[in-house]
Amino acid sequence: MKADYDVVIVGGGLVGASLAIALDRLDLDVAMVEATPPGALPAVFDERNLSFAEATVNALSALGVLARLRMPGAPIRRIHASRRGDFGRVRLEAADYGREAFGQVVVARDFGEALEARLLELARFTRLRPARFLATEIDAQGARTVRIADAAGERSLRARLLVAADGTRSGVRAALGIAEDTHDYAQTLLVARLRAERAPDGTAYERLGRDGPTALLPRADRHYGLVHGVAREEAEAVRALSDEAFLGRVQQAFGWRAGRLLSVGARSAYEAVRVVAPRTTAERAVLVGNAAQTLHPIGAQGFNLGLRDALTLAELIETSRGDPGDASLLAAHARRRQADRERTLAMTDGLARLSANQAPLLRPLRSLGMLALDRAPSAQALLVGGAMGYRGDVPALCRSRT
Repeated sequence: MKADYDVVIVGGGLVGASLAIALDRLDLDVAMVEATPPGALPAVFDERNLSFAEATVNALSALGVLARLRMPGAPIRRIHASRRGDFGRVRLEAADYGREAFGQVVVARDFGEALEARLLELARFTRLRPARFLATEIDAQGARTVRIADAAGERSLRARLLVAADGTRSGVRAALGIAEDTHDYAQTLLVARLRAERAPDGTAYERLGRDGPTALLPRADRHYGLVHGVAREEAEAVRALSDEAFLGRVQQAFGWRAGRLLSVGARSAYEAVRVVAPRTTAERAVLVGNAAQTLHPIGAQGFNLGLRDALTLAELIETSRGDPGDASLLAAHARRRQADRERTLAMTDGLARLSANQAPLLRPLRSLGMLALDRAPSAQALLVGGAMGYRGDVPALCRSRT
């Protein structure tokens, strides 16, 4: 089997697979090291609901991914945000900004199947699976050696560029000697499909609270995608509640904007932890997606940010038409991603901490802030631009509306 590649991607999840598709048109030899065997999807492609910003929708449409969805994405035509216990709310209408929608909600499993269909069409692309990343170093010729283990045992690959797309607990990041800054929000997010008295009408609701958000996202199957934040120590007990008791708890946290909550499906649990690498490059290596930064899911910015990491990298490799692991190219990637990364991290972390803070003096300030934002078009425009993925130096594919 071939051992020399232009690019080796470790991780076959949302961002790694999207990067492989974006690189396909560049006439490069690309390999992807995946833990999941053929015929199975990575665990990340489950029943979670992914909120795609408009910039993400543009890019995935241009890459031919969204056309392969089994169930089309549900448009987000308006956003309604409030906080339990505070007064005031923020309402945003896509039509006010000349848009049909701010983005789309897509079921993660459907997205995984669509990515899989596109990966099968790629030309100069090798999938090494199931395989496990072991170590990496620079060899005597200045290439990046990547040691992996698969059914045949241990072996080494050589790459001009190694891409870490292996998630929050990135083994590649650790092997490169890049530390991480971690903050545990002590919250667990319970995710499920939910049916309510009122069918979705394109509104994405986010109800903030001390233990995280309770969000209802519109789905194309006339259900909502539920995200319900709970304190970590209560998570297992809440997850084990009967459907009736669980719906009662969510109803109390969310309110009656969607009418009575009628039924709920199986619940999955995900811990809310912020993990940020202080730098995203090393010699002939780059971190993207959750390997570079894992955000609190409030505001649903994680995959959108990670995709822009990947697409910026693909764009720089295309325009340079040279060595994909060149130090100047990787430095340019870090510079281009800096503003988007810093602003998105600050927004999500600040919102998560502010909404969870129970200090009595903060409640009226939060409420006044929401009232002011609801009545300030210029401030709303900045918020909307970031939420749609137009923050910092945006990759060209994200701006395309084809």
